[in-house]
Amino acid sequence: MTRLSLIIPLYNRPDEIRELLESLVSQKDLLHEVIVVEDGSRIDAREIVMSFSNNLNTKYFYKDNSGPGQSRNYGAARATGDYFIFLDSDCVIPEKYLATVHQELSQNFVDAFGGPDRAHKDFTPLQKAINYAMTSLLTTGGIRGKKKSLDDFYPRSFNMGYTSEVYEITGGFGKMRFGEDIDMSIRILKNGFKTRLFPEAYVFHKRRSNFRQFYKQVYNSGMARIHLYLLHPGSLKLVHLLPSVFTTGLIFCLLAAIIHHPFWILPPAFYAFALFIHSLLENKNLVVAFLSIPASFIQLLGYGLGFIDAVWNRLIRKKERPGAFMENFYE
Repeated sequence: MTRLSLIIPLYNRPDEIRELLESLVSQKDLLHEVIVVEDGSRIDAREIVMSFSNNLNTKYFYKDNSGPGQSRNYGAARATGDYFIFLDSDCVIPEKYLATVHQELSQNFVDAFGGPDRAHKDFTPLQKAINYAMTSLLTTGGIRGKKKSLDDFYPRSFNMGYTSEVYEITGGFGKMRFGEDIDMSIRILKNGFKTRLFPEAYVFHKRRSNFRQFYKQVYNSGMARIHLYLLHPGSLKLVHLLPSVFTTGLIFCLLAAIIHHPFWILPPAFYAFALFIHSLLENKNLVVAFLSIPASFIQLLGYGLGFIDAVWNRLIRKKERPGAFMENFYE
């Protein structure tokens, strides 16, 4: 059986890491080790992590803050398993997750994999709405692990795994503070390794806890797409332009409704209604359906504005700029 090392970067989220580790206890026999890397947190979670040492082979490390990618590398350099799995601290792991990963690897081994994310039934309405905004057919096209892609699959770091050989050849995650997982996936493929979606190896992903934090996250993602383009020119696809098209279209409609005729408010209003109905059918909850409207607009606007910002500053003005929310990436 493949030895799995779970690696989790952590920053000021002790309650989250407790919940994640609790969800792993019932799967302990399928794990080789759990490595938690505290990335310069002001709130130390050492005692929480080590309190699981009787049930899990936990290893805790504290380092200066350098971002999630470098923290994952820090853990990978100290891992002893054959296969490294990277999880975000705001994930809860279903009981069959590790069994599914082992089954996939034993039946059709692959150098790197990624799994989808879902909303747990006990998540708050806001968390479910944000999950909808990030995974819905009407927002991201449903491409985040809900179906197999005809293109190369790019694992995301909230639920991602690769072999120790991949780490040795690629050197692990780059120094980008955001977009580092897509950069890693691109380099995995460029080095001749194979990737695959494990559709049933899903995690429950809590994501950011409020709209302000969610906006910052997706804004960074929009900026990251241009940074990735500069590193990997072939990585920019037509689908990545859609949020910026939505953003400019929404601004045009709002201005036209104010200056010209109220009729122009109808396109965004119709889209909001479609989001509400679609979310209601998926989540069976009126509150979640209502919250899905601002969550979806924030997802598209945040990404679109970040993308436009990076186009203007990086491509047109040729300005070196790491990111608008770099110092508060986790918060």
